[in-house]
Amino acid sequence: MGAFTRTLSTGSLWIAGFGLVAMTVIVAYQIYMRFIVNSSPPWTEAASIMIMSWFIFLGAAVGVRENFHMGFDVLLYFLPPSAKPWLRAISDLSIFAFAAGMVFYGGELAMRGWGVRIPVVGLPQTFTYLPIVISGVLMCLFSLERILLRLAGENVDDVETDAAMTAD
Repeated sequence: MGAFTRTLSTGSLWIAGFGLVAMTVIVAYQIYMRFIVNSSPPWTEAASIMIMSWFIFLGAAVGVRENFHMGFDVLLYFLPPSAKPWLRAISDLSIFAFAAGMVFYGGELAMRGWGVRIPVVGLPQTFTYLPIVISGVLMCLFSLERILLRLAGENVDDVETDAAMTAD
């Protein structure tokens, strides 16, 4: 499962990076057309916002896999070492529950938006909400991986941070 999720995470990161570059190019094109040519294309703003939602949500999912998400780190400094895995497991379960909500409610939004077209882009409004669903699925998968690895006795936590906390 580790190789699959690593590949999925790396692919998501590459897609997010490509989206960031694409959005930057589109915004630069829009600025050029607006201020130099004095004729801004109508599709650039909607397209750049849609691309931005894709790379933000994909990046957030990668953050869950790489353990860059928010957690209970402040409490970890004050708790005994035996409590740290429990608190981190609660964090992973909370992320899983939140991501499941993203899948469910984002899926409802995506289904409702299928019949509505984004006027300047011509795509169904579903494409605006689809990153929520895909990111939620990835977050569920990545947090489930962390939970299962922790149950199997693997160290999935930040070893350097743990060493710094116990050294004090």
